[in-house]
Amino acid sequence: MDYNSKVLMIGSCFVENIGGKLDYFKFQTVINPLGILFQPAAIAVFLERVLQQRLFTKADLIFHNERWHCLEAHSIKSGKDPGKVLNDLNTSLQTTLDFLKNTTHVIITLGTAWGYNYKKTGEAVANCHKIPQREFDKKLVKIDDISTDLSSILGILAAINPQIKTVFTVSPVRHLKDGFVENQRSKAHLIAAVHSIVAHSAQAEYFPSYELMMDELRDYRFYERDMVHPSALAIDYIWGKFVSVYLTPQTQKMTLKIDEVQKGLAHRPFDAESDAHLKFLEKLEINKAAIEKELPNIRF
Repeated sequence: MDYNSKVLMIGSCFVENIGGKLDYFKFQTVINPLGILFQPAAIAVFLERVLQQRLFTKADLIFHNERWHCLEAHSIKSGKDPGKVLNDLNTSLQTTLDFLKNTTHVIITLGTAWGYNYKKTGEAVANCHKIPQREFDKKLVKIDDISTDLSSILGILAAINPQIKTVFTVSPVRHLKDGFVENQRSKAHLIAAVHSIVAHSAQAEYFPSYELMMDELRDYRFYERDMVHPSALAIDYIWGKFVSVYLTPQTQKMTLKIDEVQKGLAHRPFDAESDAHLKFLEKLEINKAAIEKELPNIRF
């Protein structure tokens, strides 16, 4: 990847972590257009809608706790006005299709193999939106079924843009609410399914973020206080591995220059009127201008 690359990122909350890094370093990205999607089936359903431009209607919404929700999207897309919710959802479909037509890379992070089916329709859902669990059937999706979803995803992406390279990864975030054993079974199903697909695809590969967390960062100091999510230190470590694998040497050098500017922009001076700070700002503007001239896509 380089600064001409366009990267779509979809999946679990770990996508937000790596996507946040790409955003910080000013890459051209679109991150989780429908919000966080944990299950492979939810990602496949979303991309199928994108391909077909099958718009959401009010029949796709559910009213619960004074808000309108879509079972195919994260609660970040919920709201009190059904018209605005639908407009937001359908705008995301069009935005994603437009971006995918020129996308170079799609990064998909799978979160869990545990799925929920809404009893009233039998459909698999992306998010339960705190609707009572008695209204859903919970199941561990079989490896073959996950493989089918992943194959469908690759087929959809190829139909939109045959040049897209897809990177699959399994989220290192532990879903301990399912149980310790159940979490490991879930991750095992995801890993087995992904490898069954990438072994036979020239357009897809696997990045081992889960394995890096489990095998190289084997210490609870690499977790947040909830003992579930990777800490900032762990995210930085995995990001470093991602950079070494996927970014060209020239691009890696540019990220260092951008990091210097970003830190400069975040700096809060003790004395904003001092000569030293004014000189600092002057140098900062020169560095910003140099980067923006070299890479017209970037704006600070």
